[in-house]
Amino acid sequence: MSLSPLDEYPIHQTPSPIATPATSDRNFYDRSYFNVLDRQGRFMALTGIGYYPRLGVKDAYFLVRRGDTQTALHFSDAVDDDRLNQHVNGYRLEVVEPLQELHLTVAETEGISADLTWRGSFPAALERPHEMLTERRVTLQACRFAQVGTWEGWIDVDGERLTVGHDTSVASRDRSWGIRPVGEPEPAGRPDAAFRGMWWLYLPLAFDDYQLFLILREDPDGHRSLYDCTRRWRDGTVEQLDGVRATIHYTPGTRIPHGAHVEFMNRAGDRIHLDVESKLFAPIAFGSGYGGDTSWGHGTWKDGPFTERVSFDLTDPAVMARAPFSLIDHVASAVCTEADGRTARGAGLFEHGVIGPHHPSGFSDWTDVAG
Repeated sequence: MSLSPLDEYPIHQTPSPIATPATSDRNFYDRSYFNVLDRQGRFMALTGIGYYPRLGVKDAYFLVRRGDTQTALHFSDAVDDDRLNQHVNGYRLEVVEPLQELHLTVAETEGISADLTWRGSFPAALERPHEMLTERRVTLQACRFAQVGTWEGWIDVDGERLTVGHDTSVASRDRSWGIRPVGEPEPAGRPDAAFRGMWWLYLPLAFDDYQLFLILREDPDGHRSLYDCTRRWRDGTVEQLDGVRATIHYTPGTRIPHGAHVEFMNRAGDRIHLDVESKLFAPIAFGSGYGGDTSWGHGTWKDGPFTERVSFDLTDPAVMARAPFSLIDHVASAVCTEADGRTARGAGLFEHGVIGPHHPSGFSDWTDVAG
């Protein structure tokens, strides 16, 4: 254990230095995720930075999709105790104003660089706890907050400058910490209950007067293990929405959606409709390090300072054959229709994936696709 600058502040939660997790679980993590979504769907970027103190690793990624190419930078190094200065090699994240403004820079690395300033459009929202258990252990136990906002700045990819403006972009971010599988695979031991599959829908959307958050996770039979839906208004009012029913519109021959229709009710019982359209998508397992990514895994030790660039051709059938095993992030436009017919237009992230069977959607095994 060692001291860090944060130990000067009265923020301790355990009788240990602040950089020391309360749990000894190797899978403890502390991570940020961001997206940069061009409202017209010309390009999108996904990025994040994570600390894995029990593994001794910190890492970051910066992924860009433009045209039919998805390319990503990976950064990794030994963890340090100065959490006030978040950086991994040429990747740096500065908190300018907590919960409101951040500055992200990527020094020129293998043809990619960026300089972006985040501004929250609404207050950050604490989500319900995320938990998953197997027969013998906790596999996911996390606290997370989310926020919608915009970016201003630029991204350079091989000499092409992508300009990002507060009026042309929309974005969401989340901060989460706790326990989830990270790093190199652990010894299996006696077989535990196997992963049977997952249906997932996440919609953080920005409208003029409110931000809307919908998060659903279902098992193959449709049982919801995670469910939360709220509208959060500018005056601080939080409106709980119930009775959510979601219909995903899949592109035939794939599990990749081009849109969705969602219905829910407010507490008065008024039925509200939400229609979402995809402008551009990026499978997050193609370079970002999330589940199913064969190129990169969060928390993996790379023998010291490490940087690499990987690229994916999204017209290659062999590449896209892996898409059904990934969550897919979309630039989304949205229309919300109230019970009285009034409409509001918004935009944001449309994240969806069906990994394995999901009987309510008509997917009976791991390889089924939409008809």
